[in-house]
Amino acid sequence: MFWKNLKKPFFAMAPMKDVTDWAFRALVAKRGAPNVFWTEFISADGLYHTREIKKISDDENPLMRDLRFSDDEHPIVAQIFSSKPEMISYATKLVAQLGFEGVDLNMGCPDRSIEKQGAGAALIKNPALAVELIRAAKEVSGLPVSVKTRVGYHKETLYEWLPVILEEAPAAITLHLRTRKELSLVPANWKLMKKAVEIRKRVNPNVLLIGNGDVESMAEGERLATDTCCDGIMIGRAAFGNPWIFAGRKSDDTPLAEKLTALVELAQNFEKISPPKNFSILKKHIKAFVTGFSGAAALRAKLMESNSTTDLERILRRNSL
Repeated sequence: MFWKNLKKPFFAMAPMKDVTDWAFRALVAKRGAPNVFWTEFISADGLYHTREIKKISDDENPLMRDLRFSDDEHPIVAQIFSSKPEMISYATKLVAQLGFEGVDLNMGCPDRSIEKQGAGAALIKNPALAVELIRAAKEVSGLPVSVKTRVGYHKETLYEWLPVILEEAPAAITLHLRTRKELSLVPANWKLMKKAVEIRKRVNPNVLLIGNGDVESMAEGERLATDTCCDGIMIGRAAFGNPWIFAGRKSDDTPLAEKLTALVELAQNFEKISPPKNFSILKKHIKAFVTGFSGAAALRAKLMESNSTTDLERILRRNSL
């Protein structure tokens, strides 16, 4: 199991919908890979429905597209979500067959459409079902099972919620250090990681704990890991516009020309994804790469009008800096 071989503190790429796809992961892998890659979160129910009911071929299936990875992306964990144990079983067996090194169960997403299904953060309010889902994943393959969740739903409930997961002995637990109610509207409460570590020590010291929330750099992550005694750090939003983050480089340390070259490479990767994604999804990355310099707003506005890599490159040539 790869988790046992990671040097502490290790760093992981956060699973982010329409961000941590193959195009972005490939960009990061070339510039300094994290110790663990994570996919976007993927619907286990959707995988079953599209493959077994609709009989969509894997080459044409958008959900299967999100389960592709390159040789540079190892170890890599597939994150899935569902409220149905049988769907978690199905998806876990599938990702094992595809060559993933781990499967992660999303128990923290606050998206209302996910919660209406009884999945994501809704599982914090349904610990019995959360246990069923973990057991379903562990029973069907040899993959290590991990869980990503929050410190509570309406309020922090680590003493009640965390032991439930720890007792099921997942390989790792990632804690987003906010409640579901807080979303990302308040600073992550890293003091709670110390509390989580103490609970882990008492309930199941073999489970790795990963902290997540507002980590802006490797240096900050190392400091937080030292202060809280957690095993790993997950970085999400700070990777936007900075695929060098896991190499220890800050965004401000990267020359503009290098950033724009990386943006073009990202767009080229994006257009290689099959079946294709709408190019507009890439535009959130444009906002992140093209910022912090004189004329950034004007150039960003022009680039946001692009509908292809060719458009993007043409605009950059006309507005060379």
